[in-house]
Amino acid sequence: MNSNFLNSLGLGGLDVGIVLVVLAALSFVLLVMCIVLCVEHGKLKKRFNRFSQGRDAKSLEKEIGDVFAQNVAIKEVVDKNKRDIKTLFRRMETTFQKVGLVKYDAFPQMGGKLSFSLAMLDEKNNGYIINSVHGSDGCYTYSKEIRAGKCDLVLGTEEQKALGIAMQI
Repeated sequence: MNSNFLNSLGLGGLDVGIVLVVLAALSFVLLVMCIVLCVEHGKLKKRFNRFSQGRDAKSLEKEIGDVFAQNVAIKEVVDKNKRDIKTLFRRMETTFQKVGLVKYDAFPQMGGKLSFSLAMLDEKNNGYIINSVHGSDGCYTYSKEIRAGKCDLVLGTEEQKALGIAMQI
């Protein structure tokens, strides 16, 4: 069969049956695509209905705005917590974190190890050594300042041990 339309397109020698088969195949593909799109649209509509649950667009808009406002408030709280943690870390640098304790008998006739040397240091090994000497006539307490793990005064054996224990922590 000869068609003027096919001749004008330059397809005059093409069989009309082939054209109809190609058009039928394309129609079938388009039908399948329409069915897939309808199914996807139905799923999306169900999800939207579940999300909105009877609320109108205005209430959804308000709820979304509230969520954003809550996010801003949460961010402010998180930022404040970060600042507070930095402050705590700065303060902790100067608190006593390292402790060394040595108990001993200051005098041979005294038992029970009632005398002690206590070293208390911060993160940078600054702090104090407290030495308490217990004798039969009383208890005497002395303190020595420590800077960067060193003392300007001579340390006794027990004080050196307490300082060594504290600095190993």
